[in-house]
Amino acid sequence: MLRDGLSPMPAAGRDDDELALYVHWPFCKSKCPYCDFNSHVRDGVDQARWRRALLADLDRAAEETGAQRLGSIFFGGGTQSLMPPETVAALLARAAERWRFAPDIEITLEANPSSVEAARFADLAGAGVNRLSLGVQALDETALRFLGRAHGLAEALAAIELARRHFPRFSFDLIYARPGQTLAAWEAELARAAALAGDHLSLYQLTIEPGTAFATAHARGDFALPEDELAGALYEATEARLAAAGLAPYEISNYARPGGESRHNLVYWRYGDYAGIGPGAHGRLTRGGGRVATRQYRAPETWLAAVERQGHGREESLALAPEEQRREALMMGLRLAEGVERRRFRARTGSDVEAALDRARLPDLIAGGFVTLDEQGLRATPAGRQRLNAVLAALLAA
Repeated sequence: MLRDGLSPMPAAGRDDDELALYVHWPFCKSKCPYCDFNSHVRDGVDQARWRRALLADLDRAAEETGAQRLGSIFFGGGTQSLMPPETVAALLARAAERWRFAPDIEITLEANPSSVEAARFADLAGAGVNRLSLGVQALDETALRFLGRAHGLAEALAAIELARRHFPRFSFDLIYARPGQTLAAWEAELARAAALAGDHLSLYQLTIEPGTAFATAHARGDFALPEDELAGALYEATEARLAAAGLAPYEISNYARPGGESRHNLVYWRYGDYAGIGPGAHGRLTRGGGRVATRQYRAPETWLAAVERQGHGREESLALAPEEQRREALMMGLRLAEGVERRRFRARTGSDVEAALDRARLPDLIAGGFVTLDEQGLRATPAGRQRLNAVLAALLAA
């Protein structure tokens, strides 16, 4: 057991050497007011043209990474369930040709709960998707309207049941710390969520992101977020209530039953190799003993033109300096309850964990109960994860 009472994740094994593939579909029917993702509303999409481009971009990624076994594929966006199932099937078939699939490969697709999109679930499962991530966001009608969601509560509940029927694994997202939300109301919503959950839940605290509709409304004074003390109580209730329901908090915003953790996202947090295709997608790849950061063109039309011109949508490949690798590995790993494991950190960066830290600030963080450092590695405690931005600022001050 870890010092904070959380069970450690399984030791690093085959997942450490497996590649993850991220596929970005940038289109949505409408833009949610809180969203700062690379998503765009278009009157029409040339599906055949986009399918060809994504397949070409996948081929380029496979040329760079083909020796690695593929452990997970994640279709994100945007609204991935608006991607035609035949495009999903074509991409999965091409991926199977170009990589060696892990026998238990995890293939996740993000979806919204609207009835139109839920009608595609059977076809998406038939295409090969074996894990669905549903953007429910709230189990409350008033909150759904505030969040600008196109679905109501009845559609959300129906979509959860359809996901349970069609996919071996499914997860759904909720957003909390909403304006006017009380601790009692959130605990009731958590209880309902736990009863509905499959093997995974994602719970995100509402934040105001620059450039969003909420940023404008919040600056105008249209609504206020909960005070820090209440927001902290909501976070603590989330961890406690879901842990009691068998959904352990394995990452700041993610909870799972044993074995239900998102394998794809664990690659990010453990600083593994992943390739990204589609507009704005990022990647991290090991090359020649170093680490390369890749980035695709962000604007959909710019990316599409680049693929048709040069055979891929890559805008940049940048070799990361050792210090930057250490910082990235630390920033990602401390999000996890398991923390930054020494052996994995050394394998990823060529350095010991201590090389990434401000050693002068570390004793105060340990004494304050925000981090622990031992022979296994560095971990943020529950109190530290709740204040992770401040903890990281202190640890990386050097």
